[in-house]
Amino acid sequence: MAGMYTPVADFKDPSLGPGIVKQTCQQIINKYAELGSMFPDVQDKITAIYPSGEKHLIVEFISTGTAPDGSKFELPICTVFTIENGLIAGDFTYYDNSAGQ
Repeated sequence: MAGMYTPVADFKDPSLGPGIVKQTCQQIINKYAELGSMFPDVQDKITAIYPSGEKHLIVEFISTGTAPDGSKFELPICTVFTIENGLIAGDFTYYDNSAGQ
């Protein structure tokens, strides 16, 4: 999956803190490897895809899985991708980070 991104991409994601964070392909690999170890049955189901101009794509999806405490979760997520030269240069992801708190 990391090969779909530019060598350094801009991310906006509540899990990375506020603002835009630059991530290398190795950092993307590390993030999703950690996610997979915490939630081994995590799955994403795309519910809608919207093109937005020549360089953007908006994707809505539902992420489901089992938390470490055994509880099941279902999290609606929306990501705005910026595409440059056929690769993802921006990944701005939005979801309710307070769910379950």
